Amino acid sequence: MLAGLKDKTMVAAESPAETPRTNRRQFLKASAAVGAGLVIGVVLPQAGSKIARAAAPTGAAAPVNPNAFVRIAPDNSVTVLIKHIEFGQGTYTGLSTLVAEELDADWSQMRAEHAPADATLYNNLHWGSVQGTGGSSSIANAYTQMRQAGAGARALLVMAAADLWGVPAGEITVSKGIVSHAGSNRSAPFGELAERAAQMEAPAEVALKDPADFILIGKDVPRLDSRAKTRGEAIYTIDKTLPGMLTAVMARPPVFGATLTSFDDTAARAVPGVTDVVAVPQGVAVLAEGYWAAKNGRDALEIVWDETTGETRGSAEIMAEYKALADQPGDTARNDGAVEEALASADKVLEADYEFPFLAHAPMEPLDCVVQLGPDSCDVWTGSQIQTVDHGAATAISGLKPEQVRVHTLLAGGSFGRRATPNADMVSEAVSVAKAIDGRAPVKVIWTREDDIQGGKYRPMYFQRLRAGLDAEGNLVAWHHRIVGQSIVRNTPFAGALIQNGIDKTSVEGADNLPYAIPNMAVDLHTTDVNVPVLWWRAVGSTHTAYSTEAFIDELAEAAGRDPVEFRMAMLKDHPRHAAVLKLATEKAGWGGPLPEGRSRGVAVHESFNSYVAQVAEISITDSGEIKVEKVVCAVDCGLAVNPDVVKAQMEGGIGYGLGAILHDAITLDGGRVEQSNFHDYVPLRINEMPEVEVHIVPSAEAPTGVGEPGTPPVGPAVANAVYAATGRRIRQLPMALHGLTGA
Repeated sequence: MLAGLKDKTMVAAESPAETPRTNRRQFLKASAAVGAGLVIGVVLPQAGSKIARAAAPTGAAAPVNPNAFVRIAPDNSVTVLIKHIEFGQGTYTGLSTLVAEELDADWSQMRAEHAPADATLYNNLHWGSVQGTGGSSSIANAYTQMRQAGAGARALLVMAAADLWGVPAGEITVSKGIVSHAGSNRSAPFGELAERAAQMEAPAEVALKDPADFILIGKDVPRLDSRAKTRGEAIYTIDKTLPGMLTAVMARPPVFGATLTSFDDTAARAVPGVTDVVAVPQGVAVLAEGYWAAKNGRDALEIVWDETTGETRGSAEIMAEYKALADQPGDTARNDGAVEEALASADKVLEADYEFPFLAHAPMEPLDCVVQLGPDSCDVWTGSQIQTVDHGAATAISGLKPEQVRVHTLLAGGSFGRRATPNADMVSEAVSVAKAIDGRAPVKVIWTREDDIQGGKYRPMYFQRLRAGLDAEGNLVAWHHRIVGQSIVRNTPFAGALIQNGIDKTSVEGADNLPYAIPNMAVDLHTTDVNVPVLWWRAVGSTHTAYSTEAFIDELAEAAGRDPVEFRMAMLKDHPRHAAVLKLATEKAGWGGPLPEGRSRGVAVHESFNSYVAQVAEISITDSGEIKVEKVVCAVDCGLAVNPDVVKAQMEGGIGYGLGAILHDAITLDGGRVEQSNFHDYVPLRINEMPEVEVHIVPSAEAPTGVGEPGTPPVGPAVANAVYAATGRRIRQLPMALHGLTGA
């Protein structure tokens, strides 16, 4: 994924919780100059286990290997440079655990901060030459890499101790941050050995621990970011300030695709605190000495937009066109057997249409970016999810050389896909605004909540038609799935990797890899042209395909006269991991057993990002039609769970996020204009609506897979199937609020 992008960024990172902090090169020079301190830098190949070398600073001017994943300070602290953004999903803790395990550090020693934005060194190993976070890949792509970094650092510390004490390295042990030699009764903490370790020649290879010997991996170690966040010390972009900084709020086109004709800024400039009003490619920016002045100035602008090239259709019109397209064959994504013939000869044929709205991401921290532009430098501070893309955009707009542009990754208050933009919209706007005022002052661009909800980058709208046939014994013998919707990656740098034979894989994922043993199966796709910006949304294609397929499977089970779980299990013989989570979730939920009065259950199972999740939703419905999701029992197989508590938290969060969408949420257009504006009419799940969640993790020796997204897809169909059990109503158009079913 993203293999076609390249970057030559050489950028410093900023600690989220402590400012100011010296960068790695400054740290090395200072440490060498005073003779105490170290950085152990390990060059790790993308595949394989060899350790190429370690940085060995011998003087202030010594060359420094910039690919340092592990930094050990004289105070005995161990800092791990994290190449993936931390926006709540636990990467600081998970990646640091991998290092600490192989280093045999004590968890109290561990610290974390974002690595420099440098794709040549800190690339996502699943994406080729791109640094970025997404696809629930942080732990999955770095599992071996970070363990190697820890093991390499440990080996150097052991070599340093052996050299210092004159004893064989094989007799030295390391435990909880202490290097020891029993025979001579000597020991030392990491900090005392670090400088000597940095002078040692790195071993060609290091052995990694047998999983049976893990001490930290697989345990609930405390999160490294919790303390700073709960104490209000963590630095997000919204917190970032610079001397003389101006705040900018943008006026953007009211319909997607419209362009600026003219504007009158007289009233805007009259707002106290407003300093500048400038036109940029994205719209008109009002700059001021604070946020409220900038917002009031923006709201006072009088703007004429040219909407002739904009999207003027409403949601109903677009959906009507989608339904018409569904009457015609689309591009083939999967075609096994002879579907039409099997349908024609089936004993029973069922058909169902599903409608899915546009969805906003709505992260809690508004979109924001800080830029300081000078004649020979450009510094960008933001919650950068794909540093390679953000750096490329800043370089192109500023007109500077790549090495003159620095992207500082900060903590982000959520994303759900919104900060992973192919056009780097936040960074592009901020650099454009800074350039428009000739870099006179640092600039922070802040999106209001209304800007975010109405500003595009949505989960696409989809229409889906499913047809399936059962034989006389109730076996599923034919399946046809037609999907109509926009491509997320068309006309972006990601198209080459993700569009194959005209099929955007993100549009059909979860459908073209359906695990059920159906002898005749076809999936086809109509990719539509709609002038509404779209983007991956937490779990991407599986957010709609899991709902349609798992809700339809329940319909088929009923038509076959079979229990929904037994019906699924009979078709999962070739997919034992699906079957295992389904078995675990239903057993823990007491499937088939008695329920409290007024409650119903529904089930769903789905795989996304190589993780397998089954959920049983238990609901009640009030006399007024309010749906209350009382409990969700979730089973997940994500390979080896590096930190079970984080896995559970991600399942809980994914369930809550998915519930808000299926119960309440839709972005709708009227004449091309977005009708929703804030959390009063685009409603996230309220705390009183959050069900009890019970998470069970399947023990596994497989390599870790993703957990940030896979908890979201199954909850929708599990709830829908429970609603049918309670009311006899099949919900095929989302959100459920359209059918009088709202959260209690």
